[in-house]
Amino acid sequence: MKLIVFENDAWINLTPLSYLRPVFELRCGMYTLLERIITTANARDVVLFVRDYLVDLTRKNYPFSVNSFNADDDLLIVDGRYLVEDRFKTDKEAVYLCEDEIVYAFVSKENAGKIENKSMNEIIEFIKTLSQIKIDAKMMKFPWNLVHYNAEMIKKDFAQSGKKGIEGKFSHAAIINGPDDVYVAEGAEIHPYVVIDTHSGPVFIDKNVKVFPFSRIEGPCYIGRETHIMAGASIREGNTIGPVCRIGGEVEESIFHGYSNKYHDGFIGHAYVGEFVNLGALTTNSDLKNDYSPVSVYVNGKVVCSGDLKVGSFIGDHTKTSIGTLFNTGTSVGIMCNITAGGILPKFFPSFVWYINNKFMKGFGLEMMLHTARVSMERRKRILSREEETVIRKVYEITADLRKTYINKTSKMKS
Repeated sequence: MKLIVFENDAWINLTPLSYLRPVFELRCGMYTLLERIITTANARDVVLFVRDYLVDLTRKNYPFSVNSFNADDDLLIVDGRYLVEDRFKTDKEAVYLCEDEIVYAFVSKENAGKIENKSMNEIIEFIKTLSQIKIDAKMMKFPWNLVHYNAEMIKKDFAQSGKKGIEGKFSHAAIINGPDDVYVAEGAEIHPYVVIDTHSGPVFIDKNVKVFPFSRIEGPCYIGRETHIMAGASIREGNTIGPVCRIGGEVEESIFHGYSNKYHDGFIGHAYVGEFVNLGALTTNSDLKNDYSPVSVYVNGKVVCSGDLKVGSFIGDHTKTSIGTLFNTGTSVGIMCNITAGGILPKFFPSFVWYINNKFMKGFGLEMMLHTARVSMERRKRILSREEETVIRKVYEITADLRKTYINKTSKMKS
């Protein structure tokens, strides 16, 4: 059976997190959505369908066919936003729907030829003609959905991993509630006076992680490879961190996609932070409104009610904040922003803006932003590839109108 994982026009509702990556690369629990789908389908023959400007980057990152396939087998076609938990049903040709939205479809080899060499939109139109079966499914429609399910998925992932015990260094640290819900991988170092609390869930510490003294980690929690948890950090329940992050201060029910720094004190809660983000000292987000009402979030510049009482920030890749930056409840920050503290900050920052003295600005321009990206990536032994740079330039184009609107609006304000 051939597995096809696709994204459709709904990717825009997962911005800013989805600007530089396909939706199926987003994390929830210990894995990306794509890793879950491939593992659950037990697939080796995989095809990915992505939006046009991500094709070259996706081909570079994966050993799979991209945006084309040979119709030489049965097809399992899955929406990349599906947070899969159960086995796929492949006993008969059908499309499986949740609230009239395609979750996945099984197409027989006999009919696969009808959609060979077709676009994803044409493939979707074909599978809509199949027998329809309604199912309950977790579809990641908005960024807060990933955060909402994160703690639950960490628990399930830990149990399914079958791993427990201490393989790395563990010196004069304490585990509260027993060792069966803790795994410390080979190469990890847990320094003295660290407390790991598993009362609320398991803790999985991956390879080459360092946890420095006087920090506390509460499960459920996954800490990705080569991440450093700084001295005195309070890692509360429900966090997915890493790989290669530097995390200090207080963090609760949040996802750090990877390669990002929150080195100092400050609170981040119910948030999703992209790659190569640097949060200055005391950067903090609110995740609960004073009137305890559901939090609204700007999605691509438009307000959407999340339906959740606790929603923090969604911060796009390569964004930087100054010391003392205070984000309001449900703030959305685009990619490659540079934000300085001052007063009550807005709840939406379009991509590629500087925010200084309560005004949106274009800063020193895209070339300087790319230079900064190269420097920050090289610090973590990563190189900004030609394909990544091309994607960033494309996103700069497609976000231009929204960015200009916000810059023009505040340029007329008195300083």
